[in-house]
Amino acid sequence: MPKISPELLSVLRCPVTGSALIQEGEELVSTAAGAGGEKLRYAIEDGIPLLLPPELLAAANAARSDQHDAGLGSRGTSSRETSGTETISTESSSPAAPDASTA
Repeated sequence: MPKISPELLSVLRCPVTGSALIQEGEELVSTAAGAGGEKLRYAIEDGIPLLLPPELLAAANAARSDQHDAGLGSRGTSSRETSGTETISTESSSPAAPDASTA
């Protein structure tokens, strides 16, 4: 079980309630109850707290599916790559043709 450092826990906050978080096993738990009256729980995966509100968690899990990876190129990268701090687009763009109705 990865233990979150006390220094990190001191600055992390629940994204819904804004309350402090405490670690209980493999989860971080808000110290204040959410709108439903229950304390919110956030998973820790590979030592990284996943601080997504419950309504966004399903969308994040769906994004992990193979369908999301269908747009990746042969090297496993998207059509937009970064080099250093500059973003380089590998997509080709051509100038827009003039609109015939305005001529």
